[in-house]
Amino acid sequence: MDLSELRRKIDSIDEQIVSLYEERMEVCGQVAEYKINTGKKVFDRQREAEKLTKAAALAHNDFNAQGVKELFEQIMSMSRKLQYQLLTEKGSQGKLPFIGVDELDTRKARVVFQGAEGAYSQAAMVSYFGDGVDSFHVDTFRDAMGAIEEGSADFAVLPIENSTAGIVNEIYDLLQEYENYIVGEQIIKIEHCLLGVPGAVLEDIKTVYSHPQSLMQSGKYLANHDWRQISMQNNAFAARKVAQDQDRTQGAIAGEYAAKVYGLHVLKKGINNSEANSTRFIIVTNQKIFRKDAKKISICFEIPHESGSLYHMLSHFIYNRLNMTKIESRPVEDRNWEYRFFIDFEGNLAQSAVKNALRGLREEARNMKILGNY
Repeated sequence: MDLSELRRKIDSIDEQIVSLYEERMEVCGQVAEYKINTGKKVFDRQREAEKLTKAAALAHNDFNAQGVKELFEQIMSMSRKLQYQLLTEKGSQGKLPFIGVDELDTRKARVVFQGAEGAYSQAAMVSYFGDGVDSFHVDTFRDAMGAIEEGSADFAVLPIENSTAGIVNEIYDLLQEYENYIVGEQIIKIEHCLLGVPGAVLEDIKTVYSHPQSLMQSGKYLANHDWRQISMQNNAFAARKVAQDQDRTQGAIAGEYAAKVYGLHVLKKGINNSEANSTRFIIVTNQKIFRKDAKKISICFEIPHESGSLYHMLSHFIYNRLNMTKIESRPVEDRNWEYRFFIDFEGNLAQSAVKNALRGLREEARNMKILGNY
């Protein structure tokens, strides 16, 4: 047979495959109707494992057996997604425990941020809530999460990602640990400045204080000077120390906002290695609420330590045509080589496609948690 005839034969086989696939999906729809009426769960892991073993055993060699297994994994995955969709259409998807609001009530809100007065977190807070916000600061991110969980603050402002340094690992871990939820975000351009006491000049500086990350991000500028570099818990603490010591030989790397708060002089502006340096801050509360016009959802989940597990989880976004914008992983405590995945995607909790995807993830993943819609 020539190539054209072989291709015609493949086309004929493919037509049969499509016809059988559609017939199978029709039966799956009937299965969904049964599960709606009986309350039976869509995902039956044991049943699917048995089905894969039987299907692979029908093949005549190992190569085909592996191919058949992969093919049926996909077919059963699509079957589940159809069933989730039908459950959603029938109103059986269950209500998500989040309440949509027109606006966040920030009029009398008390807001907590980590660090000292003058921190970038405070600048982000003022940008989001306004100058007159009632606020206080704590030493650690955990203290901030604890403050909103116990109700001493209504919102917390926390840095979650820097465009050059990457994610803040501790924030991801705390989001999973605490029953607090993201309701907003604020992006601040980071422009490091060298600050000194009034009257000081560059030639006076011998010691520079700052957060290790800020020292690293200003490395090219600092390399041109023979200054002692001392790490601090954050930039605001560094600025506060210089202001308190009133020593002309001390400098702090921090933002202009810190200079304003502590009455310091900007000796050199914009000493970052990169001009494109921004930090994304999240606004967190202990209420399960979301703005009705929210466009981004953050979730986390764990998956079985098996081949293809992550692929099957991500397929829920593909099938429901949801655009995933970010994925990060963090190790699961006390379980070696197992990871928790954090995902951002575009959508709103009121959308049926989002509900459909979340239902599938909740059934198939371990410990799926909605971190917020904002």
